[in-house]
Amino acid sequence: MPYSKFTLSKAVEDFQLTIVEGDRFLPEISPINPSSLLKDTLKETLPWAIAVSTKKARSEGIINPVLLEVKRQLKGQISVFSGEEFSVQPEIDLTGYVDFLISRSPEQLFIKAPVVVLVEAKKEDLKPALGQCLAEMVAAQRFNQQKQQPISTIYGTVTSGTVWRFLKLEGQTVAIDLNDYPLPPVEQILGFLLWMVQNG
Repeated sequence: MPYSKFTLSKAVEDFQLTIVEGDRFLPEISPINPSSLLKDTLKETLPWAIAVSTKKARSEGIINPVLLEVKRQLKGQISVFSGEEFSVQPEIDLTGYVDFLISRSPEQLFIKAPVVVLVEAKKEDLKPALGQCLAEMVAAQRFNQQKQQPISTIYGTVTSGTVWRFLKLEGQTVAIDLNDYPLPPVEQILGFLLWMVQNG
């Protein structure tokens, strides 16, 4: 699974990227109230996912319900993929499976451009996953270009479900927000994700 081979330094070197580390790059975004379905789901699954504490439990119990809420809030006009193969340029290791991927296309049977947000799930320490997420973001950028659906910005997030860290790729420049955003509360994370899907 070559995406997982990428460290942050390898991704930067291989794809000639410039990193900007720092504070929040997202504008002030209003929190989004979750549906009663998401509230009820997280009330049950959040303690379970934290107690079990595997990547799979956190993905199923926290991350997936949140991403499906983004789809719900946008009236099904986007697609959310989980554990999907995303092979864009295997010859340069832009191949493998992504934990989660959001496309602006409502097509759910296959990944269709433009891909706008990549989500990499981790059990705990988020830093080692930054390179993997960045490689997936570069793949999304190239995929969109191949499909004549280029968009100016690709967003990424590395998350344990209860902690979220965000990345932004524009051209050859990647911004990494060094703040970690907690969940709960879910309202701020939902606001961020909705904004990224709509403004990428």
